[in-house]
Amino acid sequence: MASVLEDPILIRHFKGHKDAVTCVAFSPNTKVLATSSLDRFLMIWNLRPNSKAFRFVGHMEGVTSVEFSPDGQLLASASQDRTARLWIPCIHGESTPLKGHTASVRSVNFSHDSQYLVTASNDRMVKVWSIYSQSVLFTLSQHTHWVRCAKFSRDGRLIVSCSEDKTVKVWDVRNKICVDNIIDSDGFANYVDFSPDGTCITCAGSDHTVKIWDIRTNKLLQKHQVHRAAINYTAFHPSGNYLITASTDGTIKIIDLLGGRLLYTLHGHEGPVLSVAFAKGGEMFASGGVDTQVLLWKTNFDVFEYKKILRKHMQRIHIDEPPHLLDIYPRSPHRHDVKSQSVEINPSYDVTDMRTFDPTVIDISSSLSNSQAKASPSLAHPSMSQDVVNNEDSLQPPASPPPTMSKRISQTENKYLEHAVNESVGISRVLSNALEHIVEQLDVLTLTISILEQRLALTEDKLKECLENQEKILLSTGNENKQYQCW
Repeated sequence: MASVLEDPILIRHFKGHKDAVTCVAFSPNTKVLATSSLDRFLMIWNLRPNSKAFRFVGHMEGVTSVEFSPDGQLLASASQDRTARLWIPCIHGESTPLKGHTASVRSVNFSHDSQYLVTASNDRMVKVWSIYSQSVLFTLSQHTHWVRCAKFSRDGRLIVSCSEDKTVKVWDVRNKICVDNIIDSDGFANYVDFSPDGTCITCAGSDHTVKIWDIRTNKLLQKHQVHRAAINYTAFHPSGNYLITASTDGTIKIIDLLGGRLLYTLHGHEGPVLSVAFAKGGEMFASGGVDTQVLLWKTNFDVFEYKKILRKHMQRIHIDEPPHLLDIYPRSPHRHDVKSQSVEINPSYDVTDMRTFDPTVIDISSSLSNSQAKASPSLAHPSMSQDVVNNEDSLQPPASPPPTMSKRISQTENKYLEHAVNESVGISRVLSNALEHIVEQLDVLTLTISILEQRLALTEDKLKECLENQEKILLSTGNENKQYQCW
């Protein structure tokens, strides 16, 4: 169903970081937003109006990446202090460092089942970690320069990584080998990620371009040069139809991948934009930049496609294992093949200012690393008074030893921060759970029908091939019989 485009709008901004915001990430339930910064802190922002924000203290140097686990139980971060860190996003601030890299860690990414974590580092290594044991499972080490980013595919069977050695590598997780190597002579990729359907990858280039590659054929599908400076980050809309880019030129671009054209140019940051992310349903996206701001935008242009997006991409459940990269034989052109006026939006002039006052910030020290970093009133937001620090909402580490990370899910006190501030919820939790269960069942039915259709198409192709081969054999046999009769 075709949608009628409506312009995206800026709906809110957040200020609390003291240095560049390096990464933004929505929680799976889209109720909170996590951000990382070179100021050494993580922050979690409640998206409800007039809610508190929480600053997590633990890393010793700038934080370069942050991400929620798909099950929402954990938060992972990467830092220039050569560690990654697993956090329980609760009021106790519990965290565990992952030590193994010998240089700055640039990115973290969970597998879709929340069981594994992949990290990329300036030590030229890509490491895969077990969440349960918090240990390295294996290391991928064919890059010859700093590795900027590494990502799991949705099925967890592939990893894609990009490096300043100007290569993008696709790895087979099971066999721990590189199965595809894309060499780009124009520049290196700052960021790389899989499309929602897993058939292609996007590369954010230092050469001012964003490229879409089909990993089945190693073919460049699209190349967009819409920025005037390096592209630092990209994010696919859950439908796979749109791509959002963040650039050092201070703008955010929205690209229509089906039409192969630029849709919107968004202004709002004062300086380079370092990160962008869509919410799980695609209804919102966030951006962070060198100006220390976090901007929250309403998507709008996909409003009429939301239900279709929800069914197809909110939760993909595989009945059978999906085809491996080496097993796929593409029979038709990819839907993102290029087909041949964009709108420029500046919140200062084009949209109503709906930004709210900056929230109160509460510091939370990691309860497993108090010797490394402690919360301090001087780190709080300037608008946060000493009375707020000392009131009943001030969150202190527990007196008793914290539980281990492996027991995190069973602890009822480990709840999201929006529950810690005791804010009311407008919809019954029982009803919400029931609706989520219905949506999940619809997802399963939709995916089952899709798989059956694919198998039917494959069976038809095989049957047609068999009939053609049988016809050839009969013709060949008939010719041989005629020759024999002539003799």
